[in-house]
Amino acid sequence: MNISVIGTGYVGLVTGTCFAEMGNHVYCVDTDEEKIENLKKSVIPIYEPGLSDLVADNFNKNQLKFTTDIKEALDNTDICFIAVGTPMDKDGSADLQYVLDVAEKIGMFMSHDMIVIDKSTVPVGTADRVLSIINGELKKRNLNYLCKVISNPEFLKEGTAVEDCMRPDRVVIGVPDKEVVSVMKELYSPFIRNRDRFIIMDVKSAEMTKYASNAMLATRISFMNEMANICERIGADINNVRLGMGSDSRIGYSFLYAGCGYGGSCFPKDVRALIKMADNYGYRAEILETVEKVNHNQKFILLEKALNRFGEDLSGLVFTCWGLAFKPKTDDMREAPSITLINELMKRGAYVKAFDPKAVNEAKKIWKNEKNIEFIDNKYDAVNDSDALFLVTEWKEFRCPDFYEIKKRMKNFIIFDGRNQYTYEIADKNGFEYYQIGNVRC
Repeated sequence: MNISVIGTGYVGLVTGTCFAEMGNHVYCVDTDEEKIENLKKSVIPIYEPGLSDLVADNFNKNQLKFTTDIKEALDNTDICFIAVGTPMDKDGSADLQYVLDVAEKIGMFMSHDMIVIDKSTVPVGTADRVLSIINGELKKRNLNYLCKVISNPEFLKEGTAVEDCMRPDRVVIGVPDKEVVSVMKELYSPFIRNRDRFIIMDVKSAEMTKYASNAMLATRISFMNEMANICERIGADINNVRLGMGSDSRIGYSFLYAGCGYGGSCFPKDVRALIKMADNYGYRAEILETVEKVNHNQKFILLEKALNRFGEDLSGLVFTCWGLAFKPKTDDMREAPSITLINELMKRGAYVKAFDPKAVNEAKKIWKNEKNIEFIDNKYDAVNDSDALFLVTEWKEFRCPDFYEIKKRMKNFIIFDGRNQYTYEIADKNGFEYYQIGNVRC
């Protein structure tokens, strides 16, 4: 099939590349000329395991093309994915300016019948707006090409996006009529050959499915963090509670880890957008408001533990932060808990040494004018002369560190574990003062 993908961020680049890998001819379109030229040289703007090799291979085979010319892409394709960003607007709603701008350009330049697919995370009713804009532009040109707009929400997880795209646990398709179902089944058949995960529904339900899914996952995280905070106060261990809960088949273990809050490009934005969407229809989403509030407060949990230990004035103290990205296997720092922690530590006079396997370049942009933070290239060098170590992102290389080496380098032997990677037994064995989330030693 001949496919165009408008937008080369996480979703667009991964989706376009994976379609090309299956033998389709794909145009990836972006307005950023420098980004497009870099992609032609296999310079990937994001860190995503496995993506770089797939891009290079399919570009060299001429299966994957990169361009800033949307007309060229539309002239040579029959299916167009909209995969541009929908950042959070000032009022918490999804900002649709980029999606609607693409819709306008499709209407201005399409030269034959097309299927347009909303891959971006968009509020319910967006497909109708996209179709209206496209048809409006076609009318200005006195053309009557047939355009059908489909909702096909993405469920990619940063860090495993390529795997999620190649082996999806479900493909949700929101269609205006049954005529386009066969086209979508043909498009996705290489990805779901061994299982029936193709779910057809109406367009608005598909648009809602994305928000509902992310809101549920965010709710599980905030719920467990709420339980962790209760556990600390009553003397229970959230790690044991999780085992007891997760063994119930109705609950399961996924997204039941207590920690220092969620971040990233999806959960915070989508929860707020859903709250705003409900408000627009006269409904107050009280559960989601609480989910958001709990998560906001949870980002201060490590700070609170540090202030209880060291006091409000942190002047002259040196702290190490292991992990900057909002989750492992990505360099994405959008709404990462590390940002809140580091800013609050520095506000109180502390000096911070930070290490992350992939996110340092993003962090340097955030704190480019800050003198009280230093970015270290090695996790052990980062603990030199440190008064405490904060583990914020659960990268695998932090799971079994050399505690003897850490202790040899630190000034004070204190660990604040924001992801419950270690145990009190391990801390005792190695001579560390240790603090967890949801488990306070009495």
